[in-house]
Amino acid sequence: MKKKHLLTSWLIMVFFALSIPSTAKEKPKTDTLLNSNVVSGLAFRGIGPAFTSGRIADFAINPNDFTEYYVAVASGNIWKTNNNGITFEPIFDSYGAYSIGCLAIDPNNTHVIWAGTGENNHQRALGYGDGVYLSIDGGKTWKNMGLKESRHIGMIQIDPRNSDVVYVAAEGSTWGPGGDRGLYKTTDRGKTWTKVLNISENTGVNNVIFDPRNPDILYATSEQRRRHVHTKIGGGPESAVYKSEDAGENWRKIMNGLPNEHIGGMGIAISPINPDVLYLIVEAANKSGGFFRTTDRGESWTKMSDHYESGQYYNEIYCDPVQFDKVYSVETYSHFTTDGGKTWERLGVKDRHVDDHALWINPTNNKHLIIGGDGGVYITYDSGENWRQVSNLPVTQFYRVTVDNAKPFYNVYGGTQDNATMGGPSQNISEFGVTSGEWIVTVFGDGFWSRVDPTNPDIVYSEWQYGNVVRYDKKSGEKIGIKPQPRKDELTYRWNWNAPLILSHHAPTRLYMGANKVFKSNDRGNSWEVISDDLTAQIDRNTWPVMGKFWSSDAVAKDVSSSQYGTIVSLDESPVKAVLLFVGTDDGLIQVSDNDGKSWTKISGFPGVPAHTYVSDIYASRFDENVVYASFDNRKNDDFKPYILKSTDKGKSWKSISSNLPVNGTVHTIEQDFVNPKLLFVGTEFGAFFTVDDGASWVQLKAGIPTISVNDLAIQKDACDLVLATFGRGFYILDNYEPLRHLSESMLKQPNHLFNIKDANLFVPTDKIYGQGATYFGAKNPPYGAAATYYLKEVPKTLKEKRQEAEKELFAASKPIPQVTPEIEKQEALEIPPYLLITVKDENNQVIRTLTEKPKKGISRVYWDLKYDSPDSKHRTKDFDPFAKNEGGVYAMPGTYNLTMQLVHNNQATAIGAPEKFQLLTLNNLTLPADDRAVMVAFQRKVSNYSKAVNGAMALTNDINEEVAAMKQNALTLPGAHTELMAKFTQLEWELNTIEEKLKGTPPKASWEEVPPAEMPLLRRLNSIIYAQINSSSGITRTSEMSFDILKQEFPPLLEKLSKIAETTLPELRNELDKLGAAYTPYRIPKVE
Repeated sequence: MKKKHLLTSWLIMVFFALSIPSTAKEKPKTDTLLNSNVVSGLAFRGIGPAFTSGRIADFAINPNDFTEYYVAVASGNIWKTNNNGITFEPIFDSYGAYSIGCLAIDPNNTHVIWAGTGENNHQRALGYGDGVYLSIDGGKTWKNMGLKESRHIGMIQIDPRNSDVVYVAAEGSTWGPGGDRGLYKTTDRGKTWTKVLNISENTGVNNVIFDPRNPDILYATSEQRRRHVHTKIGGGPESAVYKSEDAGENWRKIMNGLPNEHIGGMGIAISPINPDVLYLIVEAANKSGGFFRTTDRGESWTKMSDHYESGQYYNEIYCDPVQFDKVYSVETYSHFTTDGGKTWERLGVKDRHVDDHALWINPTNNKHLIIGGDGGVYITYDSGENWRQVSNLPVTQFYRVTVDNAKPFYNVYGGTQDNATMGGPSQNISEFGVTSGEWIVTVFGDGFWSRVDPTNPDIVYSEWQYGNVVRYDKKSGEKIGIKPQPRKDELTYRWNWNAPLILSHHAPTRLYMGANKVFKSNDRGNSWEVISDDLTAQIDRNTWPVMGKFWSSDAVAKDVSSSQYGTIVSLDESPVKAVLLFVGTDDGLIQVSDNDGKSWTKISGFPGVPAHTYVSDIYASRFDENVVYASFDNRKNDDFKPYILKSTDKGKSWKSISSNLPVNGTVHTIEQDFVNPKLLFVGTEFGAFFTVDDGASWVQLKAGIPTISVNDLAIQKDACDLVLATFGRGFYILDNYEPLRHLSESMLKQPNHLFNIKDANLFVPTDKIYGQGATYFGAKNPPYGAAATYYLKEVPKTLKEKRQEAEKELFAASKPIPQVTPEIEKQEALEIPPYLLITVKDENNQVIRTLTEKPKKGISRVYWDLKYDSPDSKHRTKDFDPFAKNEGGVYAMPGTYNLTMQLVHNNQATAIGAPEKFQLLTLNNLTLPADDRAVMVAFQRKVSNYSKAVNGAMALTNDINEEVAAMKQNALTLPGAHTELMAKFTQLEWELNTIEEKLKGTPPKASWEEVPPAEMPLLRRLNSIIYAQINSSSGITRTSEMSFDILKQEFPPLLEKLSKIAETTLPELRNELDKLGAAYTPYRIPKVE
């Protein structure tokens, strides 16, 4: 009691100190119920894949160490390697953008890295950024340095003479005017920015380079472009090349010899060998573009050839640092020239993906290249003859996701940007996880919608761009094209790049697809019926101005790489009513049919949604045929607001349920729980959100997932998993989201709660894959075992935590801090922190396992590994750890179990919720299962208990040996110990050595294989039984039974001898040492005369 009073008195002193009036303002209280922190214990896990990787935008290689470099992923954040590409680490996962346009390393300090966010092109599937970021610690942390409205940054240059001087080529939004657009300069490392080259509200700067002899001489290219859902203009009269000779103070156009037509995307490079020579690749109207070269610093240009590529996606060039006039152009099939652009040769593409965007050439060995494109990162050391893919970079851009009903683990399928449509397991039984070799490709091209027959997981429907759908036979790998074709005298259909394909909820052989019309098949796509007329608004896109003007068909790349306008982009069938269909179009209409397409009702005009906004998703309620949800995507009009609406009358009227979704979080997709109709999920441009009140308020699911666009969602009912398709980081799974169903304000006000425990799969995890190297990719499985999900409103604070909080308040208020006494420090050191006590009981109410875990505030999960308590001893523990892990023993029997959880603090246990029952279910994945599993487990448990005794005997023998050695050593200093007592020690050592040999055998002189035949040691016999069974659920072998019988015969006599030594011989020797006045030895109590 006295000790408690010590700290209590200290806290009373603090209270009175804090009660003294202060000028500090009191912080307003914030409502912490149901926010992202509360659900942070429910974490997503990424499952890749990595074998296709994804689009790369730029590299930044450390000029002093080529093994360290950074990878800017077009829509997958920033990654770093410090071992020449063997492993990569994501270093930009929690910031305001996921799309990266460019990187730059400070040549004077390679710990300083600049990142420009927003991909540096203007193709159809595009992420955007929020300005420029700076890291001063090699990418560990980043700070946004402004230009937040630049949207897309093409290039960053650092003045090598003064690292505070930085130029940023800000392209500006692809989808609208204004913002931070032009060339910006800072002279104070990003604290302030000056626009040094301003073209117009429609035209930004995409390149800036300087003369390496004099960085005050700058070259820049401007680019006028615009993309909307309905059109694309790839260039204009404001695209040009500029030069400054005074560090950006003044600029002039240098266009002599360049096309007189409108110009689109350009790439520019300066020869490092002769900086008087520059190269320019130009896209221009009327096919007047090409490759240009200047030998007089841009004063005049000579067209070397007609070679150029699509400016909306490529047109970046790189000079070879060793060979003059050798220039690379990265493009669909990258090329290089060795004569300044007159002739071109294709760079090797053997065993690698095409569509390149970034290149690095080793300045000391120009045969060594690193290239980045739609298929990830590739490395060559022989000028492109052979390539090595970086196969562990999971940055695939998925458009869509679906799941099947395969057992025991379902598969995930989805279509990707330029990396096919693929499928792979959600998990497996390997400790390594799911590897790249377990994924399959169902159709190549740009992949989109997939669906799997719910009754037969071998029937897969997959799609590549513009509605090209195949039916894939998973058993054989065969595929057959089943795309709907025009009927006689019917005009061809208008298909969207991302055309919808769905399976009926009511008939597994029925499919629906959408172009500008809706198609229905009742025979798995063998035949199709057109069930609608053109359901779009049928607007002539050429009647709308772009950048304030009307453009002719000869405009630069007009509508190239842009879908036809007036297409169906979302489609759903009511799960409640089979004939009820909903359609959303790219031109802002929703169409409803209540009779399976015989007639349609057009709906236009939605509250708060601009006209003609792309209907990104239409979702029919799982519970009520009258309820339908719709999301709208107006990004391509520079409008990033979240639009999600609900109708309760089949679309006749709508109301917004966007509520508190982030203002820049375009909504891409909607999903509804299959149990709780008010539990909804949405995928947005910057993450996944859920609501438990039908959209009245939304909460972001942040744990385990980076800042990323979530393009699609799927729910796997049997597993109750939420699966995300991200555009740049592959698939993510939230395992068992069921606790979200039960969240409410009233529940969260309770001190604690234990959620339902899902039935667990019982299997023996297979060994890790060995020896494949660090590049071998494996996606982690969920933690093995039964997951217990709990909620704690608060975690009790320790005495030290309470004191430190009080001290912080005193410090902030500039008030005296009472100093801690030694007694209080001791009290704090001896306090056991709060811990969770988890108890598992079998169906006979017998406790079979106890576990402890560190408690966490909010919702968290702990796992029982489906094993009985371990026989391992903790006798060697030096420091007490209430959270120490017990690895467990034998796998438990299938059956019903009961789990209870308590919060233990200050020797008091508080129940967390009520006990929860659940089942352990076997996978039935064995070829030769045990005839009687109960007999097998009973045997294993007997062996486990015997292991406790045998290993304990070995430990006791070691302890006694140590004590005897100490006593014998002490006896050397005792006059009366050199005759009988020393002989007794020697005799005891002989007996212990005999026991030790019986337990573990004679140590080998060379290797265990060269030990001559001898009696089998008991520990080796025991381990032979354990190792024979540890990775198996097959029946017990006769060999193991025989070995156990021998062990049971041979061990008890040995244990009896050891017990006699411990209980009789040792105490006698201790007494004799006491009589002789020996110094302290272990287990003897010191005496005072």
